Amino acid sequence: MPKLYIVGIGSGKREDMTLRAIECIEKCQVIVGYDFYIKLIEELVKDKIIIKTSMKSEVERCKMAIEKVKEGYDTCIVSSGDAGLYGMAGLILELNADIEYEIVPGITAAFLAASSLGAPIMHDFCSISLSDLLTPWEIIEKRIRAAAEGDFVIALYNPKSMTRIENLNKALEILLTYRSSKTIVGIVKNARRPDEEKIITTLDNINTDYVDMKTILIVGNRTTYVKNGYMITPRGYIL
Repeated sequence: MPKLYIVGIGSGKREDMTLRAIECIEKCQVIVGYDFYIKLIEELVKDKIIIKTSMKSEVERCKMAIEKVKEGYDTCIVSSGDAGLYGMAGLILELNADIEYEIVPGITAAFLAASSLGAPIMHDFCSISLSDLLTPWEIIEKRIRAAAEGDFVIALYNPKSMTRIENLNKALEILLTYRSSKTIVGIVKNARRPDEEKIITTLDNINTDYVDMKTILIVGNRTTYVKNGYMITPRGYIL
């Protein structure tokens, strides 16, 4: 029976994918995804039927993937990072099509970025998307306040786009009401990709002009520090 594989591709580099993700991509006749994600895995998808859509076409993309399975094709729909975190897994399941699924996990951007920064996520943490396209800003703001007050390490996803430039500034203002201005922050652009860039700075010294949609920020907790160029959040071991 044809099957839909909902696959997280991590950074898009083969070495950052699970063996199962590669296996599913290679076995499927049809690959569906955002055009940028398809480009990241183009070496894996040669000679396959490719369906790609632009940003903000997620519902259309998922419906096309489901339709291809109903037509008899093993189909793979790809998301960067993990398909179950800001990816396509939830939307596919919400559409509730009568087909067989497999959700294949991937390495999310927070963990990709963390591996480049050192060990910033060694204790309790949360992820918050600053995109208010699908979530009202009032709810995002409430989540930022709660996470900051609770002293979580915070991974900020989707921090800024060409049309959404103020949300990051608002988020930083909220964080500065709860955190020291010298809180350590790691900023990674294109995590684990060939053009990766990273900066370790402090909460009061973030260059927001540098940040874009391919950037993730990891805001440390009150114990996070820098040693030998690495960002470290202690677990609490006695050394």
